[in-house]
Amino acid sequence: MKHQDNMLPAFDSSEFLDDDAIGVDIVDTLEGLSAIHQSGCAAAIWERRPLLRFQNWIDQLYPEQLPSVRVALRPDAVSDAVLHACDIAGAPDCLERAMLADDIAALAHRFAALMSAPYLRLRLDVVTGNACKRFHVDAVTARLLCTYRGAGTHYGVAAEGAQPQRIHTAPTGAPVVLRGSLWPNEPPRRVLHRSPPIAGSGETRLLLVLDPLDANELEENHVVH
Repeated sequence: MKHQDNMLPAFDSSEFLDDDAIGVDIVDTLEGLSAIHQSGCAAAIWERRPLLRFQNWIDQLYPEQLPSVRVALRPDAVSDAVLHACDIAGAPDCLERAMLADDIAALAHRFAALMSAPYLRLRLDVVTGNACKRFHVDAVTARLLCTYRGAGTHYGVAAEGAQPQRIHTAPTGAPVVLRGSLWPNEPPRRVLHRSPPIAGSGETRLLLVLDPLDANELEENHVVH
């Protein structure tokens, strides 16, 4: 399924995904991620590439300069939270840093609207090893992943209890929305995912993770209003 729209300032679109995974919808707008609500769709991927200027900037940062944060918050607080994490890490104050914060905020607002979630759990993880290297389905209703630096998320289709025989890689900068095991009303298709194994490669990834939260889940989280 295809849609069209303008990309955010740090990104551009291109026909670069050749995907035949059953249950995966490739879209080319932010609004197109609503495909996750269609029957039979287990994952939606927004087809876009980072602009070279932005990617060069984030790739050239020292790993310790990459922002890292884990917090529950309202979507309106996401941009400030990202910029604060950048300040703590010492990421240079520049246009590209603002692009990163604006992009994450736009994804957060869209994902919160898709999930009718008043709050989100925001994670920016700086990954240097093998995190979640086994293919799995998350124990959430849905999750948004976007790799801003390094190899993108691996995903594939498998029968119950099996691992994918063919592994696909979401491109760097392409947001992925995945149904989790708690998705209501419809059993999730067996679209599994994992973080790419990078131990020993010297690679550093920057991964965005967004989970929806409702009022009943806030007691377990520190919430920024």
